[in-house]
Amino acid sequence: MVAAADDSGDAWRIDGVASTYELALAAIDSKLTLEAVARQRASAERIDLDRALTEQRILAPIDHPDSAHLHLTGTGLTHLGSAEGRDKMHRAAAAGSATDSMRMFLLGVEGGKPRDGEVGVQPEWFYKGDGSSIVAPGAPLASPDFALDGSEEPEIAGIYVIDGAGRPRRLGFCLANEFSDHVTERGNYLWLAHSKLRPAALGPELLVGELPRDVRGTSRIVREGRTLWEMPFATGEANMSHSLSNLEHHHFKYALFRRPGDVHVHFFGTATLSFAAGIQARVGDVFEIEAPPFRLPLRNALAQADSASGSVHAL
Repeated sequence: MVAAADDSGDAWRIDGVASTYELALAAIDSKLTLEAVARQRASAERIDLDRALTEQRILAPIDHPDSAHLHLTGTGLTHLGSAEGRDKMHRAAAAGSATDSMRMFLLGVEGGKPRDGEVGVQPEWFYKGDGSSIVAPGAPLASPDFALDGSEEPEIAGIYVIDGAGRPRRLGFCLANEFSDHVTERGNYLWLAHSKLRPAALGPELLVGELPRDVRGTSRIVREGRTLWEMPFATGEANMSHSLSNLEHHHFKYALFRRPGDVHVHFFGTATLSFAAGIQARVGDVFEIEAPPFRLPLRNALAQADSASGSVHAL
């Protein structure tokens, strides 16, 4: 079931579709916006979103019938201040010289917001997984048994569907916890790719239209019912070294990412990490992320995944 809500939080069921993906395809076929199609198909059935969230009945805002056709990707060092924590992790290995992370960040500051019609500098980019890596609001974020750390990254993610002509169509934005292994990354920045291959949680709501330029939220960790750590975070283009259009351009410039029917969830980065404050999350800790204009928070508990063998056997 798909539900739509207005600014007051009143929500209603949308008729004729079983998923956001189906609604997006219907909007593309009808040449209307996602919001317009949702209003056309609005039913009289009202939905209590707060109750549904408490009962853990809200799914992630996007999926795909075939999880292999949903791509989780992201960009780092995109926010003003985002280089500080990363630079601390990597400075020792650089023996006091400027790190590659700081150089990448400064490239974004200088060329990440190009003028209209121009292409800016490309950002750091990473692959995170496919649709099977998405975690719903309230569901556990399971850290692999081989992980050295499992920590939150409070972010905004853009959600896209590729239309029949191979054009990326942005559906909107959602809150996200781009869960990562910062101890592995700290060991060597070339292990960033390994540190990102983890599940990620997506918030309950899909914000259609444009993302506000200045988004202010709070990220916290709750341990045994008490707040262990809490910090505000800022995102949106006013707080970023790259424009969203520049990040989108450098992702979708690859033909591989313009395959009709595919879904993309792209994380835009953050500058706020509990790990940078010396916090080590434990199994059972709850990550909480909230930020207007999103009305509902994103909460997920840290869990430990079962051991799985990666051994290869010859046929």
